[in-house]
Formats: sequence, structure tokens, C-alpha cells
Amino acid sequence: MHGVQTERRTALNADRVKRARKTLALCAFLVFLLDFLSKLWAVENLKGRDSIKVIGNFLQLTYTTNSGAAFSMAPNATLALASFALCVAAFIIYFSRKVISIWWGAALGLVLGGIFGNLWDRIFKAPGRFQGHVVDWIELPHWPIFNVADSAICIAAGIVVILAIKNIQPTASSNHVA
Repeated sequence: MHGVQTERRTALNADRVKRARKTLALCAFLVFLLDFLSKLWAVENLKGRDSIKVIGNFLQLTYTTNSGAAFSMAPNATLALASFALCVAAFIIYFSRKVISIWWGAALGLVLGGIFGNLWDRIFKAPGRFQGHVVDWIELPHWPIFNVADSAICIAAGIVVILAIKNIQPTASSNHVA
């Protein structure tokens, strides 16, 4: 009887891993695509012009580029930032083989899509390979201008905090599964 229960648990976990990985991949793809297309739009419609007020001074569309990390930190470390992003992306892809929670899959997918969105700019935008500046275009008061990729990473951080508070573990080694 114990063998049957183990087989069922293994099959259930395999199904959960499959769903979590699909969720991760879908979220990553959608974030990357939305970020990529929105940056193309921003370059075509916002570059070289004054900010567009969407909701007064609360939400504005303002084109800028950023060679550094969040809050314009480390502006001369583009290669290091790109290398770090590649390491984090590799870890997420490796770790995804064990994730059984679709919520963890979604959070990791948001992070991965955000990483690839900004990494694309760092690799392919001026001034050159692994020195490119990230396109930012969403402006809120008292906050640095950001993009869809940045938003996805911040939303993922919020999801991770909620998952941690609820003690929802990402892998099958836990007693708590979402």
C-alpha cells in the first residue's frame, strides 16, 4: 500500500511541476514580449519629446535610458549587471525543475521575463554589446522612471513576500503546497 501512495504522490508532484513550469514559461514570455513591445513604442513615440501626462503629475510617460541598476545605481557597471542577471536567470531555469507551486512559478516567471527584458537592452542597445542602456518610460512622483520589466520584478517580489508569509514552499520537500 505504501508503494501505491508513493507512486501517486510522485505522479501528483510531476503534474504540479509541469503546471508550475508552464506558468513560469508563460509569465516570462508575456513579460518579455510586453516589455519589448512597450519599449519599441516608447522609443518611437516618447523619445525626444516632453513628458506626456496621463494622470496629471501622478502618472507620466517620460522617455529615458539607464545604464545602471535600479535608482540609477552603478551606472558604469553595465557588464557586471548583465553578468549578474545571466547568473540569476540560469539559477531560475535550473531551480524551475523542482518548483511545484504555480504561484512560485508565476513569481519566478515574472522575474525571468523582467531579467530578459532588461538584459535584451543591455546586450543589443547603444552604446554596444553588454554596455547597452535600458529604456525606461513610466514615471511616478518621487520614484525613478521605470519600465514593464522593472514592474514585473517588483510584483514578483510582492508575490514572494505573500508566499513566504503564507508559508507556501516552492518545492515538493515541503508539507505546504499551493
